[in-house]
Amino acid sequence: MALTEYKRKRSFQQTPEPTGGKSNKNDLIFVIQKHAASRLHYDFRLELGGVLLSWAVPKGPSLNPADKRLAMHVEDHPFDYKDFEGNIPEGNYGAGSVIIWDRGTYEPLEEASTKAEREKILTRDYKKGSLKFRLNGEKLKGEFAIVKMKGREENSWLLIKHRDEFASDEDVTEQDTSVISGKTIDDLASDSEAKTWKSNRAAAKKVKATTKSTARKTMTPKTKTSDKTNKVDSESILATVKAKKKSKIPSDIKPMLATLVDKPSDAKGWLYEVKWDGFRAIAYVNAGEVELRSRNNKDFNKKFYPVYQELKDWKIKAVVDGEIIVVNDKGKPDFNALQEWRSEADGELVYYLFDVLWLEGYDLKNVPLAERKEILKNIIPSQGNIRVSEAFETSATEFFSLADKMDLEGIIAKKADSIYKPDARSRDWLKIKTERHQEAIIAGYTVNENTSKKFSALLMGVYEGNELVFIGPVGTGFTSKMQEELLKKMKPLKTSECPFAEVPDYNKPSRFRPNPPKAEVVWLKPELVAEVSYRAVGGDGGMRHPSFRGLREDKTPGEVKREEAVVVDEIVKDAQSDGLENKILTSVDKQRKTLLNPKDETQVREVNGHELKFPNLSKVYWPDEGYTKRDMLNYYYQVTPYMLPYMKDRPQTLNRFPNGIYGESFYQKDVTGKVPEWIETYKYFSEGDQREKHFMVCTDEASLLYIAALGCIEMNPWSSRTQSPDNPDWCVIDLDPGKQTTFDQVIEAANATKEVLDALGLPSFPKTSGSTGLHIYIPLGAKYDYEDSKEFARAIVKIVNARIPDFTSIERKVSDRNGKMYLDFLQNRPQATLAGPYSLRPKPGAPVSMPLDWSEVKKGLKIQNFTIKNAIARLKETGDLFEGVLGEGIDMNSAIKIINDAFDIKVAK
Repeated sequence: MALTEYKRKRSFQQTPEPTGGKSNKNDLIFVIQKHAASRLHYDFRLELGGVLLSWAVPKGPSLNPADKRLAMHVEDHPFDYKDFEGNIPEGNYGAGSVIIWDRGTYEPLEEASTKAEREKILTRDYKKGSLKFRLNGEKLKGEFAIVKMKGREENSWLLIKHRDEFASDEDVTEQDTSVISGKTIDDLASDSEAKTWKSNRAAAKKVKATTKSTARKTMTPKTKTSDKTNKVDSESILATVKAKKKSKIPSDIKPMLATLVDKPSDAKGWLYEVKWDGFRAIAYVNAGEVELRSRNNKDFNKKFYPVYQELKDWKIKAVVDGEIIVVNDKGKPDFNALQEWRSEADGELVYYLFDVLWLEGYDLKNVPLAERKEILKNIIPSQGNIRVSEAFETSATEFFSLADKMDLEGIIAKKADSIYKPDARSRDWLKIKTERHQEAIIAGYTVNENTSKKFSALLMGVYEGNELVFIGPVGTGFTSKMQEELLKKMKPLKTSECPFAEVPDYNKPSRFRPNPPKAEVVWLKPELVAEVSYRAVGGDGGMRHPSFRGLREDKTPGEVKREEAVVVDEIVKDAQSDGLENKILTSVDKQRKTLLNPKDETQVREVNGHELKFPNLSKVYWPDEGYTKRDMLNYYYQVTPYMLPYMKDRPQTLNRFPNGIYGESFYQKDVTGKVPEWIETYKYFSEGDQREKHFMVCTDEASLLYIAALGCIEMNPWSSRTQSPDNPDWCVIDLDPGKQTTFDQVIEAANATKEVLDALGLPSFPKTSGSTGLHIYIPLGAKYDYEDSKEFARAIVKIVNARIPDFTSIERKVSDRNGKMYLDFLQNRPQATLAGPYSLRPKPGAPVSMPLDWSEVKKGLKIQNFTIKNAIARLKETGDLFEGVLGEGIDMNSAIKIINDAFDIKVAK
């Protein structure tokens, strides 16, 4: 940890920033500085090794554990930087105003008695790319983690709040004043008396807009060795685990089960978890080789293929236990949706892990549960849908009450020191349900007279000893579709013999059906297991108000017994409340998955009330990688929430590739009579054909997917919308490399363009073209016409060209450019189009036209960094970096005045 890079970037004769400093306290400190440089961000700094490790956090920290804030690792800063609040003069690296937004002490979550021990732990975790610590600040308190992102650039990390009593959905960045001066950024910037630094070094004079800054304004990452294998450091994780035992990876573990109790009890020594409403599953992960199995050893690999695929990408050797659930659009587990799940279009699969039984050559079943939980937290992937089922030391009564209020199935209580007992229903684990559930065997069904339903009720039973005992009919809880599926499964099981020990009579009143209509009974071999919810059990043993929840393909009939709650006081003694302390149960990212399942060649989906047909889904569009039309459509379905704002209400030039990127393609503008009636069109007059034609207009998700289904690998929207067709929402500068230019030169040209726009006080937003160049967007807010936009862009590229004439050109003719990069401003003409933000491109590798943060536009950036394979994961982390493009728009007239005054260029009007 050195300051070489920090000092290289700064001229200390001009900037008031510090050069060194030494810690003299027993505690490690942290500081967060709000920094209004070329773009507002927060500098997050942790003392370690005598310097301040530093990350730039564009959106600032969050108290919400669901938020994963991008944190770009920058150069180490000197210790004295912790006290810097002031103004960095123009012309210097990071020029702008800085306030101390928060500060305090911090320590690792792992216990340590001395500062040296704390630093040793933190240094180890920093090298592993996963720092977990507790902040004791004025604004930020509690547990946080800063984790290096896998598969991304060296300097890309995530800042995440842990779930504790300080977690909140409050926007903490709304607290916008300094913790030492009480000033805001704006207060400091406008205060001519504001201090620059205690050294009182003079600030440099203001640099004219025409001066090319010699200081780089992009953030340079600290160079570290990448852990390319993503391999768990098992030696470190298991070092203090005493009860571990060397063994080969097991092949068949039957899960440990919990005992049902009648109510929660607050007692010492217990941990509490959410009872997930799904399928129990044990995963055997052996460095890419995966077996995902149900509790009765059924293969789940194909049934839940997204979970299986994520496990394959998890480079580890482990056996883990958990529950597979489907999350509905309200963010809650949905067992019915899990039953009907065929593809990610049917809901988001999440695999919640609550135990690790074996790791990297060690049997952990005899390790106390609390230690197993800590091991699990250390090995779990930082992203994706494999997640830790969190355990809380809290009041069981309050935790259960909260679960009931949230309509969850219940809670699980586990002794913190319990060992894992396979194939045992242990009293060390207890389950308390908010709604009573019973697994039962379908032994028949009835069809009532004068009914249109496919069947009226299912006849349910459980085993008592070796006898199947009737527990009642279930006539609610299933849709027509579910009834059809059930009938298919029940048809081969029909039998003439009643499987119950005692035949229920459905043609006269009984204890179960006081006044039944006449019913025909169909008996079944007792092979199908279902789950039923009910309110209570009557004195006769029958379920009151039962409702069908779904089939249990993970259970066998022999396992089904009547579940009766044990009185909890028989198990748990010395009850004592610990207090809930505002614990948050869980958070689920409601990110859409895929639209189409991986098998059917033609599929029909209803989107926005329109029926869309998607044929030829296995047709390969990118032969080198094997990506298909199905892959493309699933991508556009996933990216629609981000992409639609840049497509909505815009006429489209369709670029169709019906046979993939190497097949013949064609452009289509006129869609007159060729699209469904619900598709909106925009009328225009064709001078060539002397007749009216119609552009297709993208208006919603259905129309965007319709465009993709036509084989439009890339999307090409107008810069203006139909509401204001002559007024573009953005001005774009297209950096198009020539034969003699490199992509590093494109990056240099992009930064030169940004410097010009910064000097004019204008916002700008870069994205990759997805092909060979970069695009820079300037928001206009539909306040100017296309001619204004074009001439403004012409002025900007003239200034850029004058700065770097050796490898750029503004000549329109290719032959006149001599292989130089073309600074294209003509994309700002009416009907001109570029690949839109988040559009795929018909190029090898399936690249995406990806919006960037300016800090990413530096040497090492590659077009191939952003593809159909990783774009959605990136968006989950960064959000939409391009949203400012659709903002209020610049004051072009003020910018033109500066250009006319400061640069020897006149802008045509």
